[in-house]
Amino acid sequence: MEKKTLIDDYEPGPVPSPRPVDRFGFVKLDVGNNIPEAVVKDRSVFERERDERRLRKWRKMIGVNGSDWKHYVRRKPNVVKSRIRKGIPDCLRGLVWQLISGSRDLLLMNPGVYEQLVIYETSAAEMDIIRDISRTFPTHVFFQQRHGPGQRSLYNVLKAYSVYDREVGYVQGMGFVAGLLLLYMSEEDAFWLLVALLKGAVHAPMEGLYLVGLPLVQQYLSQLEQLVKEHLPKLGEHFAQEMINPSMYASQWFITVFSYSFPFHLALRIWDVFLFEGVKIVFKVGLALLKFRHDELIKLPFEKLVHALRNFPEDALDPDTLLPMAYSIKVTKRLEELTEEYEKKNGKTVQSTKLNENQSPAS
Repeated sequence: MEKKTLIDDYEPGPVPSPRPVDRFGFVKLDVGNNIPEAVVKDRSVFERERDERRLRKWRKMIGVNGSDWKHYVRRKPNVVKSRIRKGIPDCLRGLVWQLISGSRDLLLMNPGVYEQLVIYETSAAEMDIIRDISRTFPTHVFFQQRHGPGQRSLYNVLKAYSVYDREVGYVQGMGFVAGLLLLYMSEEDAFWLLVALLKGAVHAPMEGLYLVGLPLVQQYLSQLEQLVKEHLPKLGEHFAQEMINPSMYASQWFITVFSYSFPFHLALRIWDVFLFEGVKIVFKVGLALLKFRHDELIKLPFEKLVHALRNFPEDALDPDTLLPMAYSIKVTKRLEELTEEYEKKNGKTVQSTKLNENQSPAS
């Protein structure tokens, strides 16, 4: 039976005029300042040889279609962790994300469920989803055509999830998460990875980020505020004086795991680690960003401070600089303590930030 959804009632818009795109499919907004061709060639040779070595290691680690993954993770968790922190090869990213998250198992255990949700079910959020689709990665070629294949796939995934979990339904920030996943896997695979994330197949469930009142967002922002005071006391004091709180700049860090307004190549590297190690990487990256700009931020008044916290310079967003700084920040034990304190203070249980069994307590 042919899929029939509300978005099928709309005619596809014209295909956008072709423009130069980067290696991830995003339209280049600035095509000037090109690197000299000789430099590009030299660098590409080095990168190609390095990437080929890494790719061979990864293929050996995951086996045929992921058959060796679980065994390798059990035997050599620290090797897996180290390689993930260096970045998953882009050609294997979709498969590895599914293996890490446990979504592949969910798909195999639920044959036909996604198709049922897309074809036969209706959602109260359908019009909201259609309204927001064009705002999701608007500069990516896959999502640019109005009601084109990319927008239709995004609609299907979001509509299916809003039916699958009617308590969560649909919240705007979910579009960036689903869109990111669709760039690396099929609709059905993206749907089950979204389920794995929100329902907690491996790590603490994310659904509290999208429930009414955003309870998990409130918890994480409270924890981040305390961590800033402890790791960056001068900046924490300056924030207090200028009446700056994390809700003014960090909500989207958690809701979209840096996929909303941060460079795509950085977001991918964060997602690699996030899927394996959990939400603590969001805190680590956030603290690293603040640490990177610490000396400038402590001098800024309120308005300039808010602008700076929402617009980090390019040099602060280089993954090879930012991520090692983030990895060096130890937050795991303190996050668990802050979770317990938050739950006691609020008189209820909020989704806890638990340590994955493969991770070192010191990480």
